[in-house]
Amino acid sequence: MVRPPEAGTVLRAAGDAGVEVPGDRRVPRAVPRQDLEARPEGARGGASARTLVSPVVLALRGRIPVPAGGCRGAVAMWRRLFPAGYRPLSMSLAVAPLRPPPHPRIQGQWRHQVKAWRVHANGEPREVMRLEEVPDPQPGPGQLLLRVRAANVNFPDALLCRGQYQVRPPLPFTPGVEICGEVLAAGEGAAGETGARVLAQPPLPDGGFAELAVVDAAAVRPAPEALDDAEAAALHIGYQTGWFGLHRRARLQAGETLLVHAAAGGVGSAAVQLGKAAGARVIGVVGGEDKARTARELGCDLVLDRRHDDIVGAVKEATGGRGADVVYDPVGGEAYAKSVKCIAFEGRIIVVGFAGGAIPTPALNHALVKNYAILGLHWGLYNTKDPAAVDACHEELAKLAAQGAVKPLIGGRFPLRDAAEAVQRVADGTSTGRLVVLPAAEETR
Repeated sequence: MVRPPEAGTVLRAAGDAGVEVPGDRRVPRAVPRQDLEARPEGARGGASARTLVSPVVLALRGRIPVPAGGCRGAVAMWRRLFPAGYRPLSMSLAVAPLRPPPHPRIQGQWRHQVKAWRVHANGEPREVMRLEEVPDPQPGPGQLLLRVRAANVNFPDALLCRGQYQVRPPLPFTPGVEICGEVLAAGEGAAGETGARVLAQPPLPDGGFAELAVVDAAAVRPAPEALDDAEAAALHIGYQTGWFGLHRRARLQAGETLLVHAAAGGVGSAAVQLGKAAGARVIGVVGGEDKARTARELGCDLVLDRRHDDIVGAVKEATGGRGADVVYDPVGGEAYAKSVKCIAFEGRIIVVGFAGGAIPTPALNHALVKNYAILGLHWGLYNTKDPAAVDACHEELAKLAAQGAVKPLIGGRFPLRDAAEAVQRVADGTSTGRLVVLPAAEETR
């Protein structure tokens, strides 16, 4: 048997329905509209349309205070508060569950949960990603709550699903390492303008392939006005990586020759545009005629198909035997092996990743004899080691976007329900440019 609450007790739920008054007595505030349940004539228990949910039920739910006399006192108080013609329903009747306040800017509807892709076990993205309902996220101190307008698909998202990335979040987790979002709410001490369009990296294990995301306010940057949501979402990691690789690490100069592997992919296409913006001559390496056509449209001065072209011979011929001054390599494996055979004197090879699956073992004696440099680039370290440099790079990229010098190549826009397919395409290497998930979209285009 459930004992009624003691006098003076307020059972709190989604908010306090009472205010304290002298003598430890309480008086009610207005009961929220959703706590009043109208029943049509003839409904269960013979309740009329003017019937209210039992004050005992509301008291037990914490929606009104419990006065002296316990639950009986609640009934008496209720009769004093409302005019004749209202009578309480029996506690045995079904009562609709109370709902928390709606999330701001969610079309004015009640929201308990939001949709998000979750990974419960490692494997291929298409097999291990599940679209689920998850609790409505809330921003903590120093955090912002964002509505995800667009989430860019990166190769690390595929590696995260496979359990092969250098960072291994606990299971289950939501992939999606960069987004363009809209500020909905700010946590304690966080600065953020409601409605502002921003770029962010949701911290794992709660990534960006979801309707809502929580991010650190200190790492949020304004989205360039010159780009739409999908383009803006694709500007951050890939173009920051390219900018730091070409300018900070390799010190690319106007007039030099830049060799870019996977030139039609998300990372490679960014390097092509940044290289052209810097005044370099760009040679792009791709796989297949469709990607070769894309690389030419991006501005490559020479495009080579790795499936049938002699990469080493063609680069040497195009440079008068000198070779490439800078090589941008996100592939590794055979791409790296060919790069060291066509690198120029005092050339620089930027190691960005190993999308080809094989991690090469550099022959350091060869680097010594040919006098070239092998430069590693882990862009993420700049976020902790030199965040001011990341801010400066973002400003530079925004200027280039405003000038039309760079514009992310979007190879596909996917609704949230197709995010797993988009990640799988990136994992398989069949995508061109950037694939972007748009939670509000209805179909792939």
